[in-house]
This record gives sequence, C-alpha cells and structure tokens, in this order.
Amino acid sequence: MITIIKNWLNRHFSDPQLLALIFLLLVGVLLILAFGRMLSPVFAAVVIAYLLDGMVLRLERLKLPRLPAVVFVFLVFLAGVIVLLVWLLPVLSRQIAQLVQVLPEIVTNLQHELAGLPARYPDMFSDAQIAKVTDYLISGMSSIGQQILALSLASMRGLISLVVYLILVPLMVFFFLKDKMKILSWLKGFLPEERVLATEIWHEVNLQVANYIRGKMWEILIVWGATYAAFAFLGIRFALLLSFFAGVSVLVPYIGAAVMYVPVALIAYFQWGVSINVAYALIAHAVIQTVDGNLIAPLLISDVVNMHPVAVIVAVIVFGSLWGLWGLIFAVPLATLVHAVIKAWFKRLEEVRRIEEA
Repeated sequence: MITIIKNWLNRHFSDPQLLALIFLLLVGVLLILAFGRMLSPVFAAVVIAYLLDGMVLRLERLKLPRLPAVVFVFLVFLAGVIVLLVWLLPVLSRQIAQLVQVLPEIVTNLQHELAGLPARYPDMFSDAQIAKVTDYLISGMSSIGQQILALSLASMRGLISLVVYLILVPLMVFFFLKDKMKILSWLKGFLPEERVLATEIWHEVNLQVANYIRGKMWEILIVWGATYAAFAFLGIRFALLLSFFAGVSVLVPYIGAAVMYVPVALIAYFQWGVSINVAYALIAHAVIQTVDGNLIAPLLISDVVNMHPVAVIVAVIVFGSLWGLWGLIFAVPLATLVHAVIKAWFKRLEEVRRIEEA
C-alpha cells in the first residue's frame, strides 16, 4: 500500500513545474486567509486597477503614451466615484430608510394575508404552519432592527473606514496603474524559477477573467438602467433601489435573477394589492432578465467563460458556502481558475508521461 501511494505521489508531484504551481496557489490562498481583512483596501485597489487597466491598454493601442492614458482613465474613475458619492448613495440611502420605515406595515399586512390562508385553503395550510411563519417574520424584523441599531452605533467607525478607503484606495489605484510593470517585475523576484506552467495558467485565466469582469460591469449598468426605466414607468415604489439590486444580481448567475422576483413581487403587491400592475412589474422583470440572459450577456461576455450552467450553479453553491457574499460574486472567476489549473495539470502529466515513454 505504501509503495502504491509513493508511486502515485512520484508520478503526480515530482515535476518541478507542478510543485511550483502548487506553491503559488497555496501562498495565494494563505495570503488571502491570513491578511484578507487587514489588506482589504489593497485588494480593492488591485481589483479596481485590474479593471481599469483594460481601458489604459486600449488607449495605448491608439498610440497614447502610458502616463497620459493612466491619468485620463484615473480622472474618469474619480468622476465616477464623485457621482456615486454625491448623487447615487444619498438617493439609495433615502430609499433604504423609507423601506425600513414601511417594513413593519408590510410585515403586518403579510401576517394578515397569511392568517386567512388556513380558512381558504384548509387542505394546504394549517394554523400551526402559519404561526411558525409569523414567528419567523417577527424574529426577522427584530434582527433587522438590531442590525440597524448596531450600524448606527458603529457609524463613526464606519465613517472613518470610509474616509480611509476614499483616500487610500484611489491613491493606490493610480500607482498600480502607473507603475504596473515595475510592480510586476518586483513580484517576479519572489516567484520560483520553475513557473512556466503557472505563467501559462495565468495568461489563460487573465484573459478569461478580465473579459468576464469587464463584461459583467457593463451588464450590471445595462440591466440596472433598463430595470429602472421599466419600474419608473410603472410607478413602482423604491424603483431605484429595486433596479440597483436587479443589476447587481447578475453577479450571481441564474440564482440572483430568480431571487429578485421575491422583493419585486412583495413591493408591487403591497403597493397595488391584487392588481394587473403587479403582473406588469413581474413581466417587465422577466423580460429584462430573459433579454439579458439570451442577448446581453452572450454579446458582452461571448464564450470567454465556456462553462455548463450546472457547473456555474455548483460553483456558486460551493464558493458561496466557503466565502459568503464574496464567494457568490467571484464564483465564476474562481471556477475558471480551478478549471484552468485542472486542465493544465493533466496536460502536464500527459506531456511528462510521453517524455518518459520516449
């Protein structure tokens, strides 16, 4: 038995390229787990610079020098941040506050509707079941209230963190963009010499993930804008808030769009009751999501991330369970990395086997 295990280890882990790949993956995972919270501004700046670098490269292809291209893209980024802080966040904050104020009324109306279900559908619902659901709603409301109170008590700390992010993150983004090649050259000095396989995987994943993330950003804006236009036309309350979450929901493939039907249906129902307007709101949401899934997403992302829908859902479940919200958002890029590593691993083993046979 020991001989079998030893032979298997020698066959799969004796190649320096594979060992270097394993080392880099372990270092990356340990770095995130150990210093993720501490270095979150740095990671945020790296992600933003990674996204903006595509615009810089496009300007460089138009014969614009690197520094002017970086300055232009950075100014556009700052303008977007200012618009976000001056216009969007206050509007979203007001709508969230309004929603919190009417939430008790919504829950009370929902309790009233649920209380009548056993009388209308005695074979499907019982008083005990409705009581459990009602208790769950009350406990949920209490939990939301406690979270809001905790948020208000920690508002000063959150304000300080926000100021730090608003100063440090843009500053680091600028230097990451300006000194990209210097930073990469410095990092290469810490990498193993046997890193050809890891470099191949990086180039493949970089191309796919970069196009995926940039495509998703445009997809969020398009879905957000289209949903807001539809909801504003219908006159649904909290149109900006609902459309914002509808846009963000595309980050979680399939599951996000399905979950958004619940808040849309609830808000529409408690605004209009049993009305054709509720059906219009749900139909509008369904049409936008259908167009997004069958036209917008394929055009923006193409076949860059060529994974079966079942694989995408499994990735969302697995990485969401491991890392919560961030796991849900980065499920597809992480699945792309895992797929690339596995494919390169077996390809390398096949190459080694052929060399040994020759």
